[in-house]
Amino acid sequence: MNFLSGRRRGEEGIAVVIDFLLTNARLVLGVGGAAVLGIATLVVKRLIERAGRAAKDDKVEQKMVESWEELSLASASPTLIRKTLEGVVMKEVAKATKQQRADLCETPRLDIQEKSDIKPKRLKLCALTLQERLQQFYVTRAVLHPDEVHRAQSLALDICMEIQGFFFNYYHDMPLGEMSLGGSLLDDLEVVRADHACLLVPLQLEASLWRLIPGEKTILTHPLHWMVRRVHLEYFPRGQSYWDRFLVGGYLSSEALVNMLRKTIMETINWQSISCSLDCLVRPVLGGPELLLEIRPEDPKEGGRGSSDSPLFISMIPVLREENVVLTGQPKLTAPWVNAWHLSLYPWETQRLTQLDKSDCGCRRNVLKTLKAVCKLNPALRPMPSAPLANLILHLSDRESDWSDSSLGVRFQQCIAELIGCLEQGMLHSYFKPAVNLLGSLSEDQVDQMGFMLYCAMSEPEILLI
Repeated sequence: MNFLSGRRRGEEGIAVVIDFLLTNARLVLGVGGAAVLGIATLVVKRLIERAGRAAKDDKVEQKMVESWEELSLASASPTLIRKTLEGVVMKEVAKATKQQRADLCETPRLDIQEKSDIKPKRLKLCALTLQERLQQFYVTRAVLHPDEVHRAQSLALDICMEIQGFFFNYYHDMPLGEMSLGGSLLDDLEVVRADHACLLVPLQLEASLWRLIPGEKTILTHPLHWMVRRVHLEYFPRGQSYWDRFLVGGYLSSEALVNMLRKTIMETINWQSISCSLDCLVRPVLGGPELLLEIRPEDPKEGGRGSSDSPLFISMIPVLREENVVLTGQPKLTAPWVNAWHLSLYPWETQRLTQLDKSDCGCRRNVLKTLKAVCKLNPALRPMPSAPLANLILHLSDRESDWSDSSLGVRFQQCIAELIGCLEQGMLHSYFKPAVNLLGSLSEDQVDQMGFMLYCAMSEPEILLI
């Protein structure tokens, strides 16, 4: 579609925008999306013509609003295009017609002047710089209130003590270490809501009977899938260790162990009694691959610790530790191999970020929490795990030295650009295990949706901070 330059002011800029959108439509939207964009450009052309004719009309603003409503022609497009096309086209055309609309609004009419005194909240936000918007977003959306964090941690610790006491009383022969909290809630990396906590269940293995085998040295050849082998069977036959009952093919099976804990914890513990003692509703989440508890307030109208409307979910994770190696029993991450244990890189990543920020008073953790909050609040970005975001910042820290608070906006935009490049390649290497692709768990459709949303945010970052 070719648009000839006219005499009306602003049309040349709009033509450039439309040509740019059409040129890149197939790359960004695909064939079907490009066709929908072509339909939208017809609507935009009608908008331009009507806006020019409305210069002498007393109801300029009303005409403009009616013109925008014609963008509903794109309602037959796919889900992703329907949600994002209108916003992209409207923002780009609004830029090009900014001067034209300013000229139209210069008419010295009393009613227009009175309306201009009432500035919408959106216009007030536009007066802020990206740095100021990010700081505002970080304070209001990413950072949790200390009372909320304390409430969630206190409740999770109470559950921890109840489960620890149950095992001590009824399964005192099971060699377990002291249970503790872990994860982002404990490390001050939880964002938006304090709605999830991790309860770590450490297993105590006899050092002379068990060997932790790195993933690269196993038949799985996966750097994150480790195995725990039973050794010295000729001297210490099966039955010498409590964990021998979970052996499958000479290796400690994480799936068998998790199934035992599920049956013991989820079905045996009297959760109704615990709910009464904690003044909240505690119940296991059944049917999933993980050990998950849900805690809800009995009466949200009452005050106290259970007054929050949002539930708290607690994941119970079996853990094996040897020096700086932490293996977790999470069959959903190691399926379909029943003998595999997952090497957790989370402690290494968190420790590295903290060390870097302490060395130069940097804002890496703030950038990470901002990105996590953006992904958690944006439906298109919600499938993005936190591990790729943390590793992205670690990679960027090797190339960029300025992580001061004043560079928050620059680093945020740089992370968005880097993430788009990783999504295009379908690859983001782990900082500590380069052979691991941290985007491998995402589907093609999820990658397309996230890539398109981030692509739009390159020119309009504020769409991620709403």
